[in-house]
Parts: sequence; structure tokens; C-alpha cells
Amino acid sequence: MRRALPRLWVRGDLDGFLGLGLDNLIQILLIVGLCRGVLGYPDKLIFGAILPATGISLVVGNFAYARQAYLIAKSEQRWDRTALPYGINTVSLFAFVFLVMLPVKLAALGQGLAEAEAVQLSWQAGLVACLGSGLIEATGAFCAGWLRRWLPRAALLSTLAGIALGYIALGFLLRTYAQPVVGLAVLTVILITYYGQVRLPLPGGLVAVLVGIPLAWASGLIHIDAASWSSNTAQLGLRWPQLQLGALWMARGQLLPWLGVIVPMGLFNVLGSLQNLESAEAAGDRYPVRSSLLINGLGTLAAAGLGSCFPTTLYIGHPAWKAMGARIGYSWLNGLVMGLGCLFGLFGVVGQLVPIEAGMAIVLYIGIVIAAQAFQATPRSHAPAVVLGLLPGLAGWGALMLKAGLRAGGAGNGAHPFGPEMLGQLAQADVWASGAFALEQGQIIAAMLLSGLLVFVIERRFWAASACAAIAAASSWLGVIHAWRFTQADTVLKLGWGAGSSWALGYALMAGLLALTALGIRPGSGHKP
Repeated sequence: MRRALPRLWVRGDLDGFLGLGLDNLIQILLIVGLCRGVLGYPDKLIFGAILPATGISLVVGNFAYARQAYLIAKSEQRWDRTALPYGINTVSLFAFVFLVMLPVKLAALGQGLAEAEAVQLSWQAGLVACLGSGLIEATGAFCAGWLRRWLPRAALLSTLAGIALGYIALGFLLRTYAQPVVGLAVLTVILITYYGQVRLPLPGGLVAVLVGIPLAWASGLIHIDAASWSSNTAQLGLRWPQLQLGALWMARGQLLPWLGVIVPMGLFNVLGSLQNLESAEAAGDRYPVRSSLLINGLGTLAAAGLGSCFPTTLYIGHPAWKAMGARIGYSWLNGLVMGLGCLFGLFGVVGQLVPIEAGMAIVLYIGIVIAAQAFQATPRSHAPAVVLGLLPGLAGWGALMLKAGLRAGGAGNGAHPFGPEMLGQLAQADVWASGAFALEQGQIIAAMLLSGLLVFVIERRFWAASACAAIAAASSWLGVIHAWRFTQADTVLKLGWGAGSSWALGYALMAGLLALTALGIRPGSGHKP
């Protein structure tokens, strides 16, 4: 059946909105929870700047993708075109919080700055990271094909999977088993609907939350006291975001130290969006690459320019939304509802009534999907490279947990600052913290280089593998990866000429051995002469 004009709303759009809106709701609740609990940001900053800017970025992108779908459907005289799903980038959310914003705050506190000053520096660093990601996304619209040919898929996906497993999946798995009554019940609903393909009257994610909320109330996870309720209801009211060009300019010095996080995450977003466009095309909806990536980039730039630290992205699962019957309306409605919720400060109250435990299985599922994709979307022979690429992200998460435990145990203050003596004590317990701290710094770049190196070794492209090791040596020498130093309560990147000399020497030896191997292999031969 064909119609002369596409419709802006069909019945299936309600199911699509419930699914996409729930995904975005969980991301927004994570923003509130991480900014309050991990970063210690005041509500004025969260509800007065970050969330309004996040809301505008969701409005911009969702309305643009809905318009794109409408215009293409109109030109094709189709009624069944589904708009591209869009929302907050889960992996970038965790990466920027734990790999940029938290380290900046801890370093500032270690230098003796007041809490308010440290928070301001941390937020500004997040803005710069978001701005950089948006610029890469927009630029990628013009060179996406070249990037895809140049970067090994195993290196990209395994690095992303390492972050997803450590900072997303493992973190929420621990939280699930800390609250098993709610966590395991909600996880079961997600598993049977998303993996068991059991069709329920409502989207699986929504059913999971509806199951989790009464269990959370019954088990005492939800406790509304007068002070917290008053604090959250005080955030209700319209707050328009403001341009933060001054804050971005003041934070320009934060760009270089965090390029090791910003650049790879931006590239992941570009290439992930390309894969999602391919997925949409396989489901029957072909979209132009350039305009689709530009919309994504502009949404992220809008977020950064107005005060949000969190990039947006095209979501996986276009075929699923299409199978639900969603078309164009689910997209613009998602932007409208989420945008208004952010602008009117509703999510503080929502977060108190809907605890993250009720929806955390959805985030755990996202981590599993990303990690599984690293194996499913790469050749079987590259599986060892995927595993190697996972390890720096897991080591970085382990280092984060180790330092948090040390601080909780009373270290990391003026009386007991972090220092070299604790490395020996941990080594006696067979905890090689110095290695974890080295892998933590520049972990995304290190994972890409190690995984790419092994891909080239597997393919017997030893000169390319040697080049990966040489790049790692140069990066280590400059302190872009691995080089680290103690602060009072943290370990941070140590930039500078010769900062990572020992790792540079190790990688240089790798590069030399790989080059000798390339010289010793006959072209087209599987054996040395």
C-alpha cells in the first residue's frame, strides 16, 4: 500500500516512542546520578545548564531526523519509512565522566582548589570533550568512507567493547547483584524480550521498568524524605540554556591532554553511525550518509555550546523500531517529550520515583550488545585481536575501582596521600597497580594500537604492525599514553618529552622485531627462508 504523502503519526509510533523514549530516559537519569553522585556537581549546574542543553540537543536531532525521513518519504511517495533513532551516546557518557571529568576534578582538588573551582574546571573539560566529539562527527560526514577503509574494524570495536564491558556492563552487573531482588528480575525481562524474542503487549524495556518500580518500592530502594523531595521539586520550572562560549574558551587548555579520549570516541561515533545507516538500509530505509552524520554532529555541537558535556548519536536498532510499526512520529515525539522534561527540570522528581535499579538492566544490555558486536562484526580469525583490545579498557576500569577503594579506606588525603610506597604494598598482594595505572592513561589509543597491531600480525602485514608499534612508542615518549604521575588522591596523565620513556623503549623493540620479521619473510610465503 502506498500513500501520496507520508503521515507524521501512525499507530506504531506510540510503541516506538515508548522504546526510544525509555532509552533516553535511562541516559538522562544516568546523567543526573553520575553528576550528583560521582562528580558532586550542584543541582544548579545540572538542572540549570547541563540538562537544558541536553534537551535542546535531543530536540535538534530528533526533529531533524524526523524531517529528513518525511522529505525522503515524500519524494519517494512512501508511507512506511522509519526515521533514524537518535539520543544520548551511552559510551561517551561514561567515557567522559570517568576518563575526563572525574580525573580533572580530582586533580584540581589535589592541587588545593576549592570544591566549587574543581567542579567548574571538570564541567569545562567535559564541554571541550563534547565539542571535540561534535567537530569530529561533523567532519566525518565528509571523510567517513576513508576512515572506514583505514581503521581495522577489530581495533575500533574491541576498544569500544573494553569500555562497554568495564565501565558499563561490569559496573551495572555489580549493582545488579548488590540489589538482586530488583536487579535480577529486571534483567530476566530484558533477556527474554531482547534475546528470547518473546513478544509482549508493551516494549520489553518498558515492561522491565514497570516490573522494577514496585519491586524497588517493596524492597526499600525508594525512600522519599522531605529534604530530597523538596530539593528535587525545587528544580521544577522552565530553564532556558545559555551559550557557554566563555566557558569553552576558558577550557581551551583542557583540549590537548584529553585528545586521547576525545578523538577515538569521536571516530567511534562516526563509524558506529555508518554501521547504523547500513542497518537501516538493510531494513529498507536508505539515508544519505553526509546529511545523516552532519545532523548527529550538529546535535552534539549544540549540546556543547549550550552547556552539556554529553554527545548524541544514532542508536542501534533501526530495524527493530521499523518492525514495531514506528515511522516518523516516534522521533519528533521523543525529542519533544525529552526536551521539555529537561527544560522544565522534571527528571529530578522522575529519578526519585523511578530508581536507576529499575532500568539498569537496559544499560547492562547495551554493554553486552557492544561487546558482542566486537566479535560478531569482525572476521573469526581476528578474535584474538578483539580480546587484546578489550584488556586496556578493563585495566582502566580496574584502576578506577582500585583508587576508589583506596580513597574509601582513608588514603588520598593530606595525611595519607597517594605515593610510590603503596605500589610495593600492593605488589606484595600480587596487585600490579603500576601496570594498571599505565594502561589507564590513554587506554583508548593503546587499545586501538594493540588490537590493530595484532590484526596486522594475523594478516601477516608485519610492516603495518611495526608501524602500529612505532606510533605507540612515539605516543609513549610524549606521554600521550601510559605515562602517569601521582597526585594527592589520583593518578593522572603525565605529558612531556620523554615522559613515558620506558614504555617507548618497549614499543620500539616491538617495532624493530616486527620490522625484522617483515624483512625475513618471502613475499607470498608462509615460512622464513
